[in-house]
Amino acid sequence: MALNTKPKTYKTLNGIVSKFRDDLKTTDFILLFAHNGIGKTMTSMEFKEKGKRNGSSRDTLYFNAYTEDLFIWDNDLNLDTNRFMTMNKDSNFFNVFNNLGAFEININSHLEKYAAFSPRFDYANWRVSFEKNVKNPKYHPNNNLPQTILKQNIKISRGEENLFKWCFYLALCELVIEDEDGTGDYGWVKYFYIDDPISSLDDNNAIAVATDLISLVRKSMGRIKTVISTHHSLFYNVLWNELRVEKPNRYYLSRTDSDNYLLQKTDDTPYFHHVALLSELETVSKSNKIYSYHFNALRSILEKTASFFGKNDIKFCLEGIKDDVLYNRALNLLSHGKYSIFQPKELSQDNKDLFKKILKDFTTKYEFEILN
Repeated sequence: MALNTKPKTYKTLNGIVSKFRDDLKTTDFILLFAHNGIGKTMTSMEFKEKGKRNGSSRDTLYFNAYTEDLFIWDNDLNLDTNRFMTMNKDSNFFNVFNNLGAFEININSHLEKYAAFSPRFDYANWRVSFEKNVKNPKYHPNNNLPQTILKQNIKISRGEENLFKWCFYLALCELVIEDEDGTGDYGWVKYFYIDDPISSLDDNNAIAVATDLISLVRKSMGRIKTVISTHHSLFYNVLWNELRVEKPNRYYLSRTDSDNYLLQKTDDTPYFHHVALLSELETVSKSNKIYSYHFNALRSILEKTASFFGKNDIKFCLEGIKDDVLYNRALNLLSHGKYSIFQPKELSQDNKDLFKKILKDFTTKYEFEILN
């Protein structure tokens, strides 16, 4: 298994964004895969800012971590009863409040596919609260009380919160698409840039979000250009497979030790990025700059390899390799707990040597061809 295209090196994100904007002159959308920490979100913001520098006040309606920050929780810490989110009224994201129309209906039509709660908008105060149907504890078949009651001012989970924000964004995109002459509140939008709309979601919801996104891309083709970036393998592969007929430009974004960016086309297979990651780990192994999170990455590759063969444990990948018991213990220990990706820590030389042995034995057994 090998990559058949060479990556192109960029010193800044501005160069990558220029490449994307040039691509979008001849294609309707771009699909980008990159692991966390590489710069996906920064790329989306640079894309937005470049639109402003090109002589427009704005041209991109984006969804990323910054979009999520436009909603801020007020949890009523004193009484713990009236919880709501405030919305940043200074953001162009909320131009919709000048012309509501069927906007709420559009949000709920999406949200009901994912969750069992409803938003309640207070437009005068730029707030949104949430309610949910719950079982009535006093209900009995022999009395006249309703079986369910409406519980207001609930605090939704982080996953539910992200689903709401995503549905809000989808409803905005539909307003843009429906405004065919570009004279509405979002007539300035030329691009949708969507970065990882599936944080905190399980795989079922990730697939559902991908399905909605595919529909959105197809509706917008010919007028609004779209860039989608993600680190989520399943989400990426659903998009890759479903949209292959439309022939998007597909890229893999990574970084070098010198902090340059590498952008590589990915037309071969939706699973190419596992091989690309192995190439990165090979480079790391040679440099001896091995951190705790590199064990996370190596374990992830073994998990996906086992899954490819229909197995549910990384032990399968280590069978027949000398020291397989030691390798399995090391992968379990060094990719969890205090060695997690959230606390990057350079490993001791003993553990670096162990990492190198596992990587070499694994790639030898499965005959991966590593891109140098």
